[in-house]
Amino acid sequence: MSETMIKIENLKKKYKLGAIGGTTLTAEIQSWWAKKRGKDDPNLPIGTDVTKLGKTFWALNGINMEVKKGERLGIIGHNGAGKSTMLKILSRITAPTEGTIGLNGRITSMLEVGTGFHGELTGRQNIYMNGAILGMTKKEIDAKIEEIIDFSELREFIDTPVKRYSSGMYVKLGFAVAAHLDSEIMIMDEVLAVGDMAFQKKCLDKMRETSEKEDRTILYVSHNMNTIRQLCERVVVLNKGTIIYDGDVEKGIAEYLGEKTEAKSTFFDLNNSERPTNITEKAFIHDIKFNDSTTGIFSRDNPISFTISWTAMDNIESVFFRMIIRHASDIPVGLVQSDNLGNFITRQSTTHTFEFMPDLLADGKYFFSIALYQKDDLGHSIALDHITRACYFEIMSSHTNIQNLAWEHQWWGSIMFPKLNIKR
Repeated sequence: MSETMIKIENLKKKYKLGAIGGTTLTAEIQSWWAKKRGKDDPNLPIGTDVTKLGKTFWALNGINMEVKKGERLGIIGHNGAGKSTMLKILSRITAPTEGTIGLNGRITSMLEVGTGFHGELTGRQNIYMNGAILGMTKKEIDAKIEEIIDFSELREFIDTPVKRYSSGMYVKLGFAVAAHLDSEIMIMDEVLAVGDMAFQKKCLDKMRETSEKEDRTILYVSHNMNTIRQLCERVVVLNKGTIIYDGDVEKGIAEYLGEKTEAKSTFFDLNNSERPTNITEKAFIHDIKFNDSTTGIFSRDNPISFTISWTAMDNIESVFFRMIIRHASDIPVGLVQSDNLGNFITRQSTTHTFEFMPDLLADGKYFFSIALYQKDDLGHSIALDHITRACYFEIMSSHTNIQNLAWEHQWWGSIMFPKLNIKR
């Protein structure tokens, strides 16, 4: 039986919303005295919602998990699911509120760009510092440093203070250090998204190699399902601080993307859908409905008609609609935008019907991410409301122009272009 490297039992982490302590004793006394008199806290940031102060939020709520030696585990979930919190606890950056963690070996981790580096030190000096933190001797680091520098592709800049590095350079050096220094467990949290595509592939190959040849345990967090597929042999899906799936990679991705529950629907209630934090909330989309289908299955030969219902939450001018089409595996397909929908007043409710021609889509399952937005003076979009997975649909045609070849979305993309003309 494989050796257990990580054992997590009933792990919980609680935060207080808005609970920020004063930086000095004077500030603490000022806050206490204001509260005593029923006054506003003079040390709270402007715009703080005082109704939320003191409320608790469980970032993790009862995680139980084991990871074996040499296992490559993918951890996926929507933003706020608890992924980064769990990895910070495993890396001993923060402490759990409840529960126990058993670690069998040393850990190297990359949780954020630049984590573990001192800006005033050079790249070379930071390599030695990270090795020393792991308990390695200077002689052991000397034996690996050339290999680290070569992998990082930063030899020309290795004796430059890292505060002058770009975010991509930070990632290259950080991964090179994490991959080559002696540790039994490697933790990676989405940071590879900063690097270029060639270096991402190089990193994935290196993680797979160290797992297979050195029996190193890998924990990998990413929103890129293709990299999860390429690297991982097991997936854990987190949702609101709990594990909702633990097992096969493809089944875990399907669980994360919600394919099981959303198939064959034509009406999607969006009132309780999660919204990102960077929207203005000047509009609120209530629902989206397919008009000419009872199954949510369409032919690519006919337009897809759908209607959105929404309410203006403020006076807003020059509103636009857009949708991003993505394959069910989360691969982006394309972007479609509307003309100016007009101006709207507070509490005005309205509906809009659009048509989308799916003739370039291959057979398969897709979803729309939809948004209402405005444009600023520079032409940048300002999101009024946004729902990432608003509705699911399926393209299923009675014929195909590729001789019934199964379409491999993971490798080929989703758009089926017309046949090439052959010149004789």
